[in-house]
Amino acid sequence: MAEPERTERRLRPAPLLFEPSEAAADPEHFFDLESIEDPRELLTRATELTLAFRAAHDRAVEFQALGAAQLADPSRFDRLPLADIAEQAEWTEDYARKMVEFGVELQRGATEPE
Repeated sequence: MAEPERTERRLRPAPLLFEPSEAAADPEHFFDLESIEDPRELLTRATELTLAFRAAHDRAVEFQALGAAQLADPSRFDRLPLADIAEQAEWTEDYARKMVEFGVELQRGATEPE
């Protein structure tokens, strides 16, 4: 799970370049890395992709937490119990609880003036 508190400024990693569907279907093809012959260039581009995937992962976890918090919100007439949220996200109920708490913290941070 991502850390609940973010004080450092987000780095902007290299953009992920979307692959054409025919290239993505080839299991040996991965963002055209297999065609890079220069090891320095290969390391640089692979590192850029690694950073981009990490940033995407962190953002996705934050959005999961926000969604979980919204679904568990007691003020919603259609709120879901933790067990249902856990099942939908394929989490344990304990992890769902932590994600809901994280999402509530993120929501609070978004509404507090800086």
